[in-house]
Amino acid sequence: MQFYLATSFLFPRALRLRLFALCILATHMPLLTYLLRGFSTGRIAPAECILLALATIAGAAIALFGIGALLGPVQALAETPHPREAEAAARTDELHHATHEDRLTGVANRRGFLAQVAMLPIGRRKGCVVLIDIDYFKRINDQLGHDEGDRVLAAFAARLCAQLRRIDIVARWGGEMFALFFQDCIEDEVSWSLARVASQMRSDPIALVNGRPISFSAGLCRWKGDELEDALRRADEALYEAKQAGRDRIYRAKSSLQDM
Repeated sequence: MQFYLATSFLFPRALRLRLFALCILATHMPLLTYLLRGFSTGRIAPAECILLALATIAGAAIALFGIGALLGPVQALAETPHPREAEAAARTDELHHATHEDRLTGVANRRGFLAQVAMLPIGRRKGCVVLIDIDYFKRINDQLGHDEGDRVLAAFAARLCAQLRRIDIVARWGGEMFALFFQDCIEDEVSWSLARVASQMRSDPIALVNGRPISFSAGLCRWKGDELEDALRRADEALYEAKQAGRDRIYRAKSSLQDM
């Protein structure tokens, strides 16, 4: 190790290249010694010089091949993760999914939604946040059973993911409520997208209750990258107004002083 550190300024920093450079220098030492002696004495035999050069090249080639063959398994072994490390990484990944993903629907949960938004660059933290609530969800559990209620939640999450863009974030906020983030979208665009989902819910319902397709209510709020909690609160207020107005509708949050 001391020699390795002491020669760091003479040879390449990579171990493989350092070994190759040392091998070239060592195998060429006899030839260099012969040439120095010949130049100093003025006596150089061409035949001997050529023979010694060929022998040096052959020796260097054999040494380089041998070093490469020996380092291959060592490098592969070094790059192979230890079983305990691989197991720890797998457990960490499982824990991350468990804490950031909703198991029933497969989309992000509340913590995952907030984490994904927080990971966005500052310049991309703008658009619209939406809170959605499935209308009369209690009736689904009461009349059709909890298993059907779970299926409806999973189907609704899949419907949202299929209709929205990949850069948009879909999350189960809790219970029958979902949160969405439409990146770089104005309110008109978000309203149109949600209206398209609502129309499909009527034409191709995921379930029927009392003969009527399941619908949803939504509240949306423009977000300019300031406090996300404030935008979510205003979206929740708009959602409440939509439900009070009869459900199956999309309401926009009232403009704040910051929006003016």
